[in-house]
Amino acid sequence: MLGCLLVLGACGSEPEVGCTMIGTPVGIGLDVAMPEVRTATMQVCWDDKCVDPVVELHPSSSAGPQTCTGTAPTDSCGVSVVPTGGRNGFADVPDLPTAPVRVTLRLSDANGVVLVDEVLTATPKPAYPNGVECGGQGPQTGLVVSAAGVVTERT
Repeated sequence: MLGCLLVLGACGSEPEVGCTMIGTPVGIGLDVAMPEVRTATMQVCWDDKCVDPVVELHPSSSAGPQTCTGTAPTDSCGVSVVPTGGRNGFADVPDLPTAPVRVTLRLSDANGVVLVDEVLTATPKPAYPNGVECGGQGPQTGLVVSAAGVVTERT
């Protein structure tokens, strides 16, 4: 009888989920499709608090065309990374809430000419680097700037 109960109990239990101790940066990502942009400044405000995080921009890249040596299981395929001409960065905002924030974004060219000066509302959400079953980590959001200079929140 006891053996049957143990077997039945094991059948009804959920498999264990392996959650790592991976961390998640808290802040706002930035993807800019304007090749002429060289610098970014950002101010993030909520409640009665404003912060001016540092935003370093880096060249963006994406996967290029896939090439394969054949179609046999022992053949190989490869993809090279190609520059997109855009820029990307991340603004660390340690106390970022999971509530709407006001973001002022300014993008400038190499001569310091302001190309984008936009104020918008964004809503950070918890990140789930291990999946929702492991719980959320610090909030994040992202801003996307089109080649025409239109700023939207990444969804």
